Amino acid sequence: MNVHAIAAIYRFEMARTFRTLTQSIASPVLSTSLYFIVFGTAIGSRMGQIGGVSYGAFIIPGLIMLSLLNESISNASFGIYLPKWSGTIYELLSAPVSAIEAILGYVGAAATKSVLLGILILVTARFFVPYHIEHPFVMVGFLVLTAATFSLFGFIIGLWADDFQKLQVIPLMVVTPLTFLGGAFYSISMLPPLWQKIALFNPVVYLISGFRWSFYGVSDVSVGISLVATFGFLLACVAVVWWIFRTGWKLRS
Repeated sequence: MNVHAIAAIYRFEMARTFRTLTQSIASPVLSTSLYFIVFGTAIGSRMGQIGGVSYGAFIIPGLIMLSLLNESISNASFGIYLPKWSGTIYELLSAPVSAIEAILGYVGAAATKSVLLGILILVTARFFVPYHIEHPFVMVGFLVLTAATFSLFGFIIGLWADDFQKLQVIPLMVVTPLTFLGGAFYSISMLPPLWQKIALFNPVVYLISGFRWSFYGVSDVSVGISLVATFGFLLACVAVVWWIFRTGWKLRS
């Protein structure tokens, strides 16, 4: 294992984040704060509890997941697409760096940035809405697992994309709608029976449900099923990335 190569890629990606703090950190934190003000304070104060939890506190896990998924994908996809766009990807491919080492460097940095962002949003939420965390270790586990999984997914998008516009297609057209429809702002038990069954085909439901359980002990689906679903998506992403590096698809053309 070439630890120096992993560290070099990791440091480079983390340094890029600190050069663009406004875009990478401040912007998503500010956007999420607006959600807390509008939905948590203004609207939440006029709504009843959901599962014994005030509405403002109930949406905190969903809002963190909304930012976490988008930022994980964005950080990882841009991190690998930029070397493709500039041509420096060939230097990486010709260097004595294995696929797993490159993935650990890029995906590790993207996941680290996303976890830091999630923690910042969690701290920011305290200024707007009171909340508690019943299972802090499970919460951290879900946070790290989700960040790593969707950073891998973003890595795949970055390899697939042919231009900068394609980097935004899946996050904006697929992931964000699935998050809004996945129970970020409501419990799927509030839906009609037919739509509850349809919602179970949305993978984001399991992420938000498991993450919310770690806060308040309430969830739409079993936390065990949420963990299995998250690990399943992680393994699928690992298999796709392994195939891409094995075949050179979108890397050597």
